[in-house]
Amino acid sequence: MPGPLRRRANILAARAVADAVRTSLGPKGMDKMISSANGEVIITNDGATILNKMEVLQPAAKMLVDLSRSQDAAAGDGTTTVVVLAGSLLRRSLSLLSAGIHPTVISDSLYKLSVRAVDVLHSMAIPLELSDRDSLVKSAATSLNSKVVSQYSSLLAPLAVDAVLSVVDPEHPDLVDLRDIKIVKKLGGTVDDTELIHGLVFDKKVSHTAGCPTRVENAKIAVIQFQISPPKTDIEQSIIVSDYTQMDRILREERNYILGMVKKIKASGCNVLLIQKSILRDAVTDLSLHYLAKAKILVVKDVERDEIEFITKTLNCLPIANIEHFREEKLGHADLVEEVLIGDGSKIIKITGIKDVGRTTTVLVRGSNQLMIDEAERSLHDALCVVRCLVNKKYLIAGGGAPEIDMSWKLGVWAKELKGMESFCIKEFAEALEVIPYTLAENAGLNPISIVTELRNRHAEGETNAGINVRKGQITNILDENVVQPLLVSTSAVTLAIECVRMILKIDDIVTVR
Repeated sequence: MPGPLRRRANILAARAVADAVRTSLGPKGMDKMISSANGEVIITNDGATILNKMEVLQPAAKMLVDLSRSQDAAAGDGTTTVVVLAGSLLRRSLSLLSAGIHPTVISDSLYKLSVRAVDVLHSMAIPLELSDRDSLVKSAATSLNSKVVSQYSSLLAPLAVDAVLSVVDPEHPDLVDLRDIKIVKKLGGTVDDTELIHGLVFDKKVSHTAGCPTRVENAKIAVIQFQISPPKTDIEQSIIVSDYTQMDRILREERNYILGMVKKIKASGCNVLLIQKSILRDAVTDLSLHYLAKAKILVVKDVERDEIEFITKTLNCLPIANIEHFREEKLGHADLVEEVLIGDGSKIIKITGIKDVGRTTTVLVRGSNQLMIDEAERSLHDALCVVRCLVNKKYLIAGGGAPEIDMSWKLGVWAKELKGMESFCIKEFAEALEVIPYTLAENAGLNPISIVTELRNRHAEGETNAGINVRKGQITNILDENVVQPLLVSTSAVTLAIECVRMILKIDDIVTVR
């Protein structure tokens, strides 16, 4: 296949991917139900999730999947926007290519356009202070509006803001690690029951052997990584016991061994044990649980290995790898550790009132079915990312298609000042940016052509913040409607989409190597 045809095939494949997610853009966008080969079903609205789960085979179309993934990493929200933008730019590139313009010229004018577009966005931006909690909540709510859980945005948006602000380090506000916000999902109840917990939550039961306590006040908590069980021989070895006295001795030794461990634990004043899962042998045996219960120690077993870091950071304690190192200074302190019954008989463990609590927080997400909970978690992640963007770069920008149409109009004016091919290319690409407001209107069931035309007129008259109000079905000043998003989401969407399109334009042939 000659170059131009191959390039055309690439562009068409990438556009097909973009059109697949176009319907899920905006507050009135549709959701996708993704059914995978192993029978798992996902309902989602998040562009990155949809594309990740799609089996895309064409290499150029795979670039769009990566594009939405990198937007997810950079900004967290706007994953659908970025793919739709790229699709529209590719469509204009095709018409320019068929007009006989060289790909390199198109690519260069795209680069100039991206630099200029970011300047236009910066000129629209509104600075914001972190103390202005209302604006943070508004932007988180805007992010949640396009999701399945939009009716709960009044609960989830403030929750996301509080979660991020509680883990922000005032000295390094730009280093917000979302891994410090742990999301625990629990089936039952509705999304309304979702709550933010300053402390720790385990989706487990306390071990109930032999009357272990299930509630401990004034807790001293140890996180241990060793096993409280009799030592075993190495693998592939067996011990043959020939008479009863030896058997008795083995049992007695085991008992003394475990008792010795429990005494050491008790001596340090510890009364709550979190025991890491063990691969080699049982982390605790019935015997050791019995002795721990006698010592009035609450036991949580089977703590996952990858949770240890989060737990120790929250409790401000050190993990203990060997019984010999069991000292009081390694323990964490909390006011209350208790097992709480939620709703339908399932139990969770809550640790509250932790002293010197680390900069972490836990969100307990509830929902009536697993699909809803998973989608609530993804939506919450998007909202958390939006707040993180605002913490990193403290600028807000209007939503509702306003920035895109503003860029489109200003770049169109700028194209008239340029000469030659560049002017022609930039005029085309400036029009390509109108795809976002067009799609917003289309998904809301409005007449896209009349809406976008009126929107363009309003911007030409200097109303920078005029946007599509999807709820009323007309054009209003979108800032009064509290539809705002972080500047970072828009700038990264434009720059990433343009970068991806330039890359696809430069490819003229695909060579398959067997």
